[in-house]
Amino acid sequence: MTAQLIAPKMHIPTYAFSRYSILPNRTNTLWQINKGVVQTLTILDSGDFITLGLWGPGDIVGLSLSNTYPYQMKCLTSVEVVPVMFEHWENLAPQLLTIVQSFEELTIIRSYKLVEESLARLLVWLSKKFGYAVDQGHLLNLQLTHQDLADILGTSRVTVTRLLKQFEEQGWLQRLRKKQMIISEEECWYYQI
Repeated sequence: MTAQLIAPKMHIPTYAFSRYSILPNRTNTLWQINKGVVQTLTILDSGDFITLGLWGPGDIVGLSLSNTYPYQMKCLTSVEVVPVMFEHWENLAPQLLTIVQSFEELTIIRSYKLVEESLARLLVWLSKKFGYAVDQGHLLNLQLTHQDLADILGTSRVTVTRLLKQFEEQGWLQRLRKKQMIISEEECWYYQI
């Protein structure tokens, strides 16, 4: 359920963006996500992209929330957003708390020295943040590619592919059609945050 930020009588346009498109950075405007997943990122002088966060329905993103330059908001799925104008920012306290907490969780996940542990923890985190409970665990239906996961963790696609196969052989990850996954919490308890 998306938080109501604007008076109900006001008509606020909804903007739709396709997968891998970039949300525009607008001065004095933030974006509230109604549908889909947005990756915020920056680029280092070396040319490497660094994931700053992953955001879904109800979350707020925008250049004004970051001191990072360059700052980019990439749609990992098809996305629908509404603008939150500057005059409505005083209502954002709950969403800002969520931003801080998600950023901290993702920072910890990326800090593990073993890529295997980082990927396992990322999958559990994604399945809880963006998935939903099924009999076998949590269904993750983001349709992320192996390259998407590698980019989030700062590793190679080949490593992610190898580890996903390993996790599947260990029985705590089940890959379904259309890049869906089921994460079995009973089998991966030792990876949980």
